[in-house]
Amino acid sequence: MYQDFDKLHEECGVFGVYAPEGSEVAGDIYYGLIALQHRGQESAGMSVCDAAGPMGNISTHKGMGLVSEVFTPEGLGKLKGNIGVGHVRYSTTGGSSVENAQPIAMNYIKGTLALVHNGNIRNADELKTGQMYRGQAHYTTSDTEVLAYEIISERVKTGSIEEAVKAAAYKLRGGYACLVMSPRKLIAIRDPHGIKPLVMGKKGDSYIFASETAAITTVGGSVIRDVEPGEMVIVTAEKVTSEPVATGQQRAHCIFEYIYFARNDSVIDGIPVHDARVRAGRALARQNPVDADLVIGVPDSGLAAAEGYAAESGIPFALGFHKNSYIGRSFIKPTDEERKNAVHMKLSVLEHVVKGKKLVLIDDSIVRGTTMKQIIGMMRGAGALEVHVRISSPPFLYPCYYGTDVPTAGQLIASEHSTEDVRQRIGADSLAYLTIDDFGSMVGDLPICKACFDNNYPV
Repeated sequence: MYQDFDKLHEECGVFGVYAPEGSEVAGDIYYGLIALQHRGQESAGMSVCDAAGPMGNISTHKGMGLVSEVFTPEGLGKLKGNIGVGHVRYSTTGGSSVENAQPIAMNYIKGTLALVHNGNIRNADELKTGQMYRGQAHYTTSDTEVLAYEIISERVKTGSIEEAVKAAAYKLRGGYACLVMSPRKLIAIRDPHGIKPLVMGKKGDSYIFASETAAITTVGGSVIRDVEPGEMVIVTAEKVTSEPVATGQQRAHCIFEYIYFARNDSVIDGIPVHDARVRAGRALARQNPVDADLVIGVPDSGLAAAEGYAAESGIPFALGFHKNSYIGRSFIKPTDEERKNAVHMKLSVLEHVVKGKKLVLIDDSIVRGTTMKQIIGMMRGAGALEVHVRISSPPFLYPCYYGTDVPTAGQLIASEHSTEDVRQRIGADSLAYLTIDDFGSMVGDLPICKACFDNNYPV
C-alpha cells in the first residue's frame, strides 16, 4: 500500500464493544477499525469473547496489512462473542511485525485478558526491568506488551481486573488510551494528561469505545462523551461505572489530532476537527496574506484549512488535485526511486484548474520537505505561474515521545534550515507557517501538548 514517507504517522487506533449477551460484536469492530484505518495501516487485529461462555474463551485474530486484508468473512465468522476489542497499528515503539500487532492476548494464573493501546509508555523500559527483577522473564518488544505484563502482575495481588488496571496506571508515564477486555468486563482508561483521545458511545444496549467519534457513528452508534483524562470506565453486564485514576495532572491534548491525525468528521474533546482546521486556515490568511488567483488544499487534511484561508482572504477556493484512493498494497520494499515518485501515485494535478494561475497551496505540515517539493514541481509542470505555500502548523523542531512517529530532529527540515532555506529547497515562491500563538484561534482555550513545536513536554 502507498505510504507517505514525508508525513507524520499516528501509532494506532482502538475500538471496543460490550454488547448484551447473545450479540455478536465482530462485525461492528471490523467496521469501526475500517473507520480508524487512517490511524494505522501496518497491522490490524481483534479479540472477542462470550461473556456467557466458559472463562478464558478469548479468541484473537491479527495480521499485517489493512483491515480488509487481515479479516476475511470466514475469519470474522469464527470470532464469536459479545465483548471485543480491535486495533490498527503504525509502529513507533516496537518493530513492524506480526509479533507486535495488537491486541495482546494473554493467559495468566487468574484468567485471561486482551489489551489494545494507543500511545507510548515513556517508562516502559523501567517497568520491564522491574518485571524481570520480579522473575517475569519475557522478551517484550513493545510497550503494549510491557503494559499487559504490568496489569497481570497487579492482578495476582488484587481482587479484580479493574483494580489491577488502576494499580498499573499509577505507574505509567506517557500518553495512552487503552482498552482492556476480560471474559466478563470491558475497561477503558485514558492517560491523566488526555494526550491521546478516547470517546465513549452507545448503539442500542451496546457500549462502544473508540479513538475517534467517527468510528462510533460509522457503526450506527451515538456518541455519549469523551473519556476524561485520568478516568477509567468499567462496563459489565450489570452496570457501567467510572473511577478517577492519577487525576490532577496537567492536561495536554495532542494538537496534531486537529492538524492532521483525526478524521475531518470527528469531534475530539468537544471540538469538531473540521472547524478547527478551517479556523487554522483563517488565521493563516490573516497573518500571511498573498496576492493570488486560487487557494488549493493538498488532500485530505489540507482541504479544510484551504477552505478557511479562502473564506478569510476572499480568494476563490478550487480543487487542484485528483486523489487516488485505491492504490493497492505492496509488500515489496520500495526503492529510493519509487519512494521519491510515490506522490505521483497518490495525487495528480488538474491542469485546467492551475494553468496560468497564481496559487496559494495549503498543507497541514512540512516534515522532510520531499513531498512538498514534488507537489510544487507537479503544479509548475501543469502551468502554475506562482506557488505560495502556507502551512497550517508551525515548523516541526522536536521529536514526539507519546506515540507519534516524528523523525529525529536531523530529519525535520525546519530544525536544520530557516524558513527561507526551506522555501528555496521546496521551490515555493513564498512560504509561511501557522504560529504557536495561532493555536488559540484553532482550539480556543483547550490545554494542548505542542512539544514537537516548542520543546515543552508535559511528562
